[in-house]
Amino acid sequence: MAISNGYATLAELKSYLKIEDSMEDTLLEHIVEAASRSIDRIANRRFYLDSSASARTYRPSDLLRVFVDDFGSTSGLVVKTDPNSAGVYQTTLVVNTDFITEPVNAAAKGRPWNYITIVAGESFSLPTNYRPQVEVTARWGWPSVPDDINQATLILSADLYKRKDSIGGVLGLSELGAIRMSPLGRDITAMVRAYKREFFA
Repeated sequence: MAISNGYATLAELKSYLKIEDSMEDTLLEHIVEAASRSIDRIANRRFYLDSSASARTYRPSDLLRVFVDDFGSTSGLVVKTDPNSAGVYQTTLVVNTDFITEPVNAAAKGRPWNYITIVAGESFSLPTNYRPQVEVTARWGWPSVPDDINQATLILSADLYKRKDSIGGVLGLSELGAIRMSPLGRDITAMVRAYKREFFA
C-alpha cells in the first residue's frame, strides 16, 4: 500500500529507525498512516491539503464573520450566501472585494485561513431559521505539514513499531525489574498541543 495523507514518508521513517531493507515496508506504511490520523484526533484538525476544492456549509458567528474549517489555499475559493435562509446559495461574494480571508498573515506564517470577514457590500443576513447561511468551497487543510508535526509523526510511528516486540510495553528485564516503554503518546500530545483547535466550525 502507499501512504495516504501521511505526515512522514516511508523513507523518513526507515531512516529514523535505521531500517535498510524493504521487508516491512507495508507495515511501516500502515504505521505512518495510523500515527498521522492519531495526531489529527489530538489536534482536532488535519494538516494535509485537499488536492481539489469541495463545498461545506456554515452558520455566521455574527453579521460580518464566519468561522470555517482550515483551508490552505485560495485557489478554487468560492463563498456564497443564502440571504433568504431557503437552502439555496445564490449570492456569490468576491474575495478581497466583498470579504477577506483571515488571519491576514496566515500565508506568511505557513498556517491556514479559518475565518472569513465581510469588508464591503452587504453583511450576512439575520437568519429566519437554523439553516447554514454560508457555503464555502475551498481546498481544506494546511498549506504544508509543519516540521514539528512531521517529527511527532516519526516519534509516534517509532513507538508503534517497537511495541510489536514489547508485549505490554515491556522492552526487557534487568536486575531491577522490567524495563518499560514510556506511556504511548505523552510526548506527542505535548508537541501537538500548540496546534490544537478547541472548536469545530
